Amino acid sequence: MSTRHATQRHDDLTAGNQAGDQRENQAANRPAIGRLVLRRFDPQRDSWERLTQLLHRAFARLASLGLHCASADQPAGATRARAMAGDCFVAVCNGRIVGTMTIAGRDSASSCEHYRQHGVASLHQFGIEPAWQGRGIGRALLAFALRWAAARGFTQLALDTPFPAAHLLAFYRAEGFSLVDVVRFAGRGYDSAVFSRPAASQPFAGVRRATGLPMWREAGVRFVR
Repeated sequence: MSTRHATQRHDDLTAGNQAGDQRENQAANRPAIGRLVLRRFDPQRDSWERLTQLLHRAFARLASLGLHCASADQPAGATRARAMAGDCFVAVCNGRIVGTMTIAGRDSASSCEHYRQHGVASLHQFGIEPAWQGRGIGRALLAFALRWAAARGFTQLALDTPFPAAHLLAFYRAEGFSLVDVVRFAGRGYDSAVFSRPAASQPFAGVRRATGLPMWREAGVRFVR
C-alpha cells in the first residue's frame, strides 16, 4: 500500500471513528424516553407558536439541504390553519411535547391525484424534535395514524416527503409504505415522493371508546383524550 493510500485510509478511519464517537455521545446525552403519551393538541394549554418552532427544528435538516418544506419556516398562523384542516396530535415525553402530526381525510382539492381518491387519508406536519429522533416516536405516531384512518373507514394512509431526501424514502419504505407518485407541488422547488400503505384493519389490544377516542396502551405508549 502506498503512503498516500495508507494516509487516506487512516484519515477515513479516523473520521469514521470520530463520527461514531459523536453519535455515541449524542445518544448518551439524550434524555430517557420514559412513557410516551399521544394526545390531541389542546389550544387551551398548548401553544401554536411553540408547535411551529418544534416543526421548524424538525425540518431544519431538510432546509439545510435546500429542501424548504412549508413546515420548515411557516408562521404559527399557517401551522394552526393546516392543523385545523385535520386532526392534530402531539407526542409527549416527560411532560414535554416532542413530536406532532396532523391526519386529514380525503382532500378533493389537492393537486395530488392520490390525495383526491376516496378512501385515502393523509398525514401532514409530521415532525419529531431532533434530540428525540431515532427512538421510535415517529413509528408510534405512524402506527396510531394507520389505526386512526382505519377506524374512520379509510383504506389507505398517504403522505409526501421530498424525493431527494433518500433517508426519508428509506424510512417510509421500511415502515411498509410504497411509492405511488412523484409530484411537484406549487411553491416547492423539488419533487415530492407520495407514499401510501393500507390502513390498519386490526385495533390495538386494550382499545376502548368510552370517550369517543381510543385509549391505546402498547409498549409503553399511551393515547389519551
